[in-house]
Amino acid sequence: MRESVSWWIAVNWDDELPLLTWRSMLAESGWGCPTWPLEWFGRDLSRGSEAIVLEEFQAAGAVGAATGTGMMLAAPTLLAHGSDEIKGRLLKRIITGEDKWCQLFSEPGSGSDLAGVTTTAILDGDHWVVNGQKVWNSGAHHAANGMLLARTDWDVPKHQGLTYFAIRMDQPGVEVRPLRQMNGYATFNEVFMSDAVVSTSDVVGEVGNGWNIAQTTLAHERVAATGRGPSLPKHGGSTVVAARAEAREYFSTYRWYPQRAGRPDLVKSHLRTAGKTKDPVLRQEVVKLISMQRIAGWTQQRAKAARAQGRKPGPEGSLTKLMNSRIAQHASKVHSQIAGPAGCLVGTEGALGGLVAEVILSVPAASIAGGTDEIQRNIIGERVLGLARELSVDSDGPFREVRLNRGSSAGLAT
Repeated sequence: MRESVSWWIAVNWDDELPLLTWRSMLAESGWGCPTWPLEWFGRDLSRGSEAIVLEEFQAAGAVGAATGTGMMLAAPTLLAHGSDEIKGRLLKRIITGEDKWCQLFSEPGSGSDLAGVTTTAILDGDHWVVNGQKVWNSGAHHAANGMLLARTDWDVPKHQGLTYFAIRMDQPGVEVRPLRQMNGYATFNEVFMSDAVVSTSDVVGEVGNGWNIAQTTLAHERVAATGRGPSLPKHGGSTVVAARAEAREYFSTYRWYPQRAGRPDLVKSHLRTAGKTKDPVLRQEVVKLISMQRIAGWTQQRAKAARAQGRKPGPEGSLTKLMNSRIAQHASKVHSQIAGPAGCLVGTEGALGGLVAEVILSVPAASIAGGTDEIQRNIIGERVLGLARELSVDSDGPFREVRLNRGSSAGLAT
């Protein structure tokens, strides 16, 4: 297999090709996504082969398939649940980068209760009419498509009345508004849908089965890499230049993500710079952080091994997500202890040139994005350890009878 991919790259890679032309070749050859099925732009290889293919691409300085939410979340969901028609129409454009994607799940009124969404989709002939609001939508401002979870039936229990759609974002009924975060960035958005239209051919899976399909997306979200940037060659012709420009445009809004993770990689150098390497309390906190990182690394290795064996994302995703959140919190704490009051200052006068302040303001996102810490604990407790389910106030009756956070019934909200 290594010889096959190496030969294919040697014969076809040309760093002066237009980026779209090169990625179209990747899609048609299957080497861009080697673990995908043969009939859907892959080569049906095992998960373990993915690393070998990547090594060969890196050795040749060749650009790979596009990265981002489309590849990490939309593509696995479409492969698992989409019709042949929708896979044939949408998957290749994810590989080539022609279509960026965003996730339209969370809503202002339902919080972590994802099944409580009230964005509605009503069938009207050969299309669905969508009305509602979504929030915390990363990359929605430059997405062509959205993974939309909407309510299509109010007269069944809430988990049964949801449908999963692939919605076009570039239409009059969709308005994207950026949200300014407390760290000064505007990575996320809120999305308003007013009589937006989705074709019946853009339903993913079966109508009413959206909850189960959304679980696939969420499972892949939990195991997705923390970093958002693609690995690109340092040198090359116009293909590489175009890929770098694409990456700058798409991933520049995520440049604070390393700070969201707490920057544990800078803790030891921060301690030395501050001249506090002999402080016994700080040394103990740094050792604790390093221990947590090693434990998380072992869990990630278990998850990687499971994926290499072809197993679906499992509990390791929630465990790693929760552990990384704790690491971020502790790293932020240690940076604050080292910096003292200077950790609150932004700009050049602040600790590490203001980076510590950005860490402090960014780290809370790690405990929220991709499922809150509380949700991850519920998943681990109920689905992995088999503990009793958390008490629910929801009835088994129609969703329109469920009381909403704002004090009205779901039925009145329509």
